[in-house]
Amino acid sequence: MKNIKDYLKLPYTFITSYMEDETGSYYYGKILELDGCQSTGDTIDELYENLKEAMEGWIETKIENGYDVPIPMPAESYSGKFNVRIPKSLHQKLSIEAEKEGVSLNQYVVYKLSRENNYVNI
Repeated sequence: MKNIKDYLKLPYTFITSYMEDETGSYYYGKILELDGCQSTGDTIDELYENLKEAMEGWIETKIENGYDVPIPMPAESYSGKFNVRIPKSLHQKLSIEAEKEGVSLNQYVVYKLSRENNYVNI
């Protein structure tokens, strides 16, 4: 696949956040699969338009310089399971917090991970 328009039709993962900082309030977004492909906008619609423009430039630059462009993997490609080793002290802390919330450790970790990003497929 070497055509920019073909890449733009693929279901890349848009990660968006509403931001408020010393510069004001705005929307920030990035494309998960395209490292460094990011943009901002005053509205969510403007952000999506700016992200699509950023994607086009990002992909065009990679193609022109002979680099591979990552292709998004469908959700069905993932099992939903992974193993991770953590320090005993973190395991203890998470277990105690899960118990306080009345949920399993797995449910609690999924909750904590899901709060980190807002994933949207377009």
